[in-house]
Amino acid sequence: MSKVSNLQKESLIMLKETSRTFFIPISFLDSTLKKTVGSAYLCMRAIDEIEDHPELEDQAKIKLLSTIQQMLETDFNEHAYLELVTPYKEFLPPVTMRLADWLHVCPEEIRGKVMESTAIMAGGMSKWVEKNWVIQTQDDLDEYTYYVAGLVGTMLSDIWHWHDGTVTDPDHAIAFGRGLQAVNMLRNYDEDFERGVTFVPEGWTREDMFNYAKNNLAKADLYVQPIKNKRILMFCKVPLALAHSTLKALKSGKEKMSRVEVEGIVEQLKQEERLS
Repeated sequence: MSKVSNLQKESLIMLKETSRTFFIPISFLDSTLKKTVGSAYLCMRAIDEIEDHPELEDQAKIKLLSTIQQMLETDFNEHAYLELVTPYKEFLPPVTMRLADWLHVCPEEIRGKVMESTAIMAGGMSKWVEKNWVIQTQDDLDEYTYYVAGLVGTMLSDIWHWHDGTVTDPDHAIAFGRGLQAVNMLRNYDEDFERGVTFVPEGWTREDMFNYAKNNLAKADLYVQPIKNKRILMFCKVPLALAHSTLKALKSGKEKMSRVEVEGIVEQLKQEERLS
């Protein structure tokens, strides 16, 4: 087995370990897209693990994120990257330490776009670490959710277009990522509040955050409409359906959906696609 084949296999294992939720929709994609979307997700997850690390000092986060941004914007060098992250290896998870491997798995024709989106994400996250994640207005919230999630939507759109010419609305692509992120914020609302962290603009209530999530998910529903490729459509519809259902569950006072409920939603979508 070639090095690339081995890395591809390892990337899918890493994907399952880092995000079981994301692993469900990716399983619907064809082999080329599975490899591409999987590696792209791991690149962004590698960056996210730095920004989100509970023990890493802010100055270390800023240094790592801003330097990685520069590396991705120029000629990414694996040895230079390892020199940068190795001093922090006791903090950083394998998905971050192996960023070079995930880039290697990504097809060369689309790798530049993935690097560009990941670089923008790294730079944006670095900026928000410097600002101590203080969100005062909806503009602040929009900017933060763009960097941590909206960019995932735009990157996916780049991949769809590269793969089969699918064209999607850029604003709807951002809303797709932003809406999913807003639901996650609501799911972690109480937990974040207890540890003294809030992503809610000043003066906003929990109801305002529900409306923010709902509005973005409405645009996300529009995002999937032009997609004709059934595998890509299923990939997008699964997290979207789960987000809508999670929002309803949270609204009714439940903490989250059960695994059985999640499996039921996925199965229903599969049945609908067979009928259509």
